[in-house]
Amino acid sequence: MTRLPEDDRQAGIFHRRVELLAEIGRTGSITRAARAVGLSYKAAWQALEAMDNLSEAPLVEHKVGGRGGGGTVLTAAGRRLVEAALRADSEYRVFLRRLGRDSRGLGAVWGWMRRLSMKTSARNQFFGKVAAIKRGAVNSEVELALKGSDRLAAIITNGSLDGLGLRKGMEAVALVKASWVLLAADAPSLKVSARNRFRGTVERVSSGAVNTEVVLRIPGGDLLTAMVTRESERSLKVKPGTKLWGFFKASSVILAVQ
Repeated sequence: MTRLPEDDRQAGIFHRRVELLAEIGRTGSITRAARAVGLSYKAAWQALEAMDNLSEAPLVEHKVGGRGGGGTVLTAAGRRLVEAALRADSEYRVFLRRLGRDSRGLGAVWGWMRRLSMKTSARNQFFGKVAAIKRGAVNSEVELALKGSDRLAAIITNGSLDGLGLRKGMEAVALVKASWVLLAADAPSLKVSARNRFRGTVERVSSGAVNTEVVLRIPGGDLLTAMVTRESERSLKVKPGTKLWGFFKASSVILAVQ
């Protein structure tokens, strides 16, 4: 699989993630792919989870058993994304060469464009389309349609609504920090005040000295990550396959548009 140029790979997280996918396609292994692009196994998993949430279809699938002991392969959507990214990168380099011929006065603009591509510390990133907007006197409630039939609600100011130019049918990304997500044991009569409630299956558990990262697969296919204390992990008896509720307030959601 063709690798992206070194200077471009250092320019942003997008290139690193595309390379990770390309290496998975080449090796059939997350471990070997992570090593090839200079990521830890955990960082590779987090990158894959973020990409899946921001994609309309899954990018990888996991094979269990078999003669080779299983592994991870690209889906058709994942292969198309890698091929398209490599073609786009080729066109991008042509654009930079042309830009270099007449770049006077573009330094400030270029810096501004780079800032628009900044990374975010929010662990949860959900891609969706605006399904409904309820405008109030001061704030507005925006409902995003995620994968499947999942819905996510965000409360933002009317100024933010107008500034983002949000309207029904528009694509947007919802950002939610893992520390804002609460977990509860599966119960048919769960009652909480949080607007966003998702019943999911524990996909992955990463325990630290103080806190534990818990990743839930919610019905539509997106992944929801929560950061809880070790005490909470033990009391909820968290392990892969456990059914849990994850919930967070609509006011904890940050919306972003391209």
